[in-house]
Amino acid sequence: MAAASSGNIEAARIPLDSGASIEAKTQFGKTALDVALAGGKAQIAELLRSHGPKGTAPVEAQARTAANGSAPPQAQRTATEKLIGRLAGLAVRPVLSPDGRRVAYVVNKVGGKKVVVVDGKEGKPYDGIDGLIFNPDGRRLAYAAGTGGKSLVVIDGKEGKPYDGVFEGLIFSPDSQRAAYGARVNAKQIGVVDGVEDKPYDGFGGLIFSPDSRRVAYAAKIGEKALVVVNGREEKLYDGVGGPVFSPDSQHLAYLAGAIGAKQFVVVDGKEGTPYDSIGKGTIIFSPDGGRVAYLAAAGGKSFVAVDGKEQKAYIGIGEGPKFSPDSQHVAYMAGVETKQIVVVDGVEGKPYAGIGTGSLIFSPDGRRVAYDAVLNAKWFVVLDGAESPPYDSMLGGPLFSPDSRHVAYGAEVRNKEFVVVDGKRESEHDTILSATLVFSPDGQHVAYMASGTGGKMVVVADDKQGTPYDALPRSDTKLIFFDSNTALHYMVVKMTNPNAPELYLVDEAIN
Repeated sequence: MAAASSGNIEAARIPLDSGASIEAKTQFGKTALDVALAGGKAQIAELLRSHGPKGTAPVEAQARTAANGSAPPQAQRTATEKLIGRLAGLAVRPVLSPDGRRVAYVVNKVGGKKVVVVDGKEGKPYDGIDGLIFNPDGRRLAYAAGTGGKSLVVIDGKEGKPYDGVFEGLIFSPDSQRAAYGARVNAKQIGVVDGVEDKPYDGFGGLIFSPDSRRVAYAAKIGEKALVVVNGREEKLYDGVGGPVFSPDSQHLAYLAGAIGAKQFVVVDGKEGTPYDSIGKGTIIFSPDGGRVAYLAAAGGKSFVAVDGKEQKAYIGIGEGPKFSPDSQHVAYMAGVETKQIVVVDGVEGKPYAGIGTGSLIFSPDGRRVAYDAVLNAKWFVVLDGAESPPYDSMLGGPLFSPDSRHVAYGAEVRNKEFVVVDGKRESEHDTILSATLVFSPDGQHVAYMASGTGGKMVVVADDKQGTPYDALPRSDTKLIFFDSNTALHYMVVKMTNPNAPELYLVDEAIN
C-alpha cells in the first residue's frame, strides 16, 4: 500500500513478484489499485493490473456498475482528440495554461541536461529548470534556469540577466503584460520587475502585483528591520512585516506589521490598526468591492475576527480565517465553542458540530447562500443554508455552487463507493471521484467531473453520463476540466500506447 501511495514502482514490484495479493484492502476498504489511481500513480496502477487474477477480462472490456448493479449511462458525445506531446514517463508533472489548452513540462536529456517542452517543442538545454508558469492569458511561458553556476529567468524563450540565484517565484501581472521575480546578488536580494532591478535588500518575499497590474509590492529586510516596498517606494520600517495584500479594486494595500512575541497590527494604506497579541498569518482579506477588510487576531488567550476595525465575538479558537461574500455584504468564518465547531455568518452562530470541513465554507456567487461540510456522530453532511443533507461516510472536498447560484454539487462516499450529488440527487457510483475536477457549465445547467472505475480507466462524467475511457490523467496541480460554452468542454488525458512515452491528448467535447 505504501508503494502504491508513494509511486515507487521498484518498491511495488518486490511484494508482487513474491506473490502478494492485489486484492488486500486498507482499513478503509481500498485496494492498492484504488490507492494508486486516487494518487495519480498510473505506472503503479498498470503494474498492479498486470498482476491481477488470471482470466480477468481486459481493462477495456471491464464494465463499471452503478448502484443498482447495472452499467452507468454512457454518453453519446461528440469528441475530438489532438496529440499535444509525449511525456518522459508518468512521473512528469506537466503545467497547463490557465485555459487548459497548452502544456509545458521538463524532460531530462543525455548528459544531465534538462529542457522545457512546450506544446511538444523542446527548448534550450540547461543544467536545471524550475518554476514553470504560464501568464494569465496562456500565451507566454516563463521559468527559472541554471547554467554555468548562475541562475536566470527565461520568458518566451528569451534569457534574462544571470544572477547568483533566482529564489522568489516568478509571477506575471493579471493583465499578462508584466513579469517580476526575486534574485540574489552576492549576499543581497533584489526584486526584478520587467527586467529592471530594484534596490538590494537583506531579505525579500511576498511578491505580488495589484489586480490592475499597475503596482507591484513585496516585503523586504534591512538588517533586523523590515518594510513593504510598493513600486520601489519604501513604507515605514517595522520589527517585522508580512506579505502585502492588494484590494480587488487595486485601491488599497494592507499588511501585517510588528514582531512575533510582541504586539502585531494591520497596516491599511499606511494607517496602523489596533495592536494585538498576534495577527493570523495570511488571514488579511479585502471584500470583493475593496471597501472592507477583515482578519484573524488574538488577545488574552482568545481568538476573534476583526471586521472593518471592529472586534467580533471572541472564541477559544478560529479554525479558518474570515471570508467575504461575493457581494461584499456578508462575512463568515469557523470558530471553536468548547469541544465543538460552528460557522458564524454576520455574527450569527450556526449549529455546533464535531468538526467543520477545512476549506469547505463557501458563499454562493450572489452572496445569498452559504454551504459547508460538517461531521457529527461519525457521519458527514453538507449544510446548505442551515439545512443538513443526508448523512455520508465521508466528504470528497467541499460543496460547489453553480455560477447562477441556483445549484450546488459535491462529492461524497458511502460504503467505499464514491459519487457526486447535484441538488440533493445522487449520481452513479464510482470507485474514485476526483472531486477537485468538479465544475459547472457557465449557465449552471451541466456538471462535469473526472472519475475512475474498477477497470482502472479514467473518464469525464457529464450530467451523469460517461465519456470515452482513458488510461490516466496528467499529474497536474491546475484545473483539469474547462467549459468553453454552456455545451462544450475540453480537458487533457493520457494514453499509454507506449508506457515509456505516455501520450498527452487534448480532448474537445460537445455535450448533447
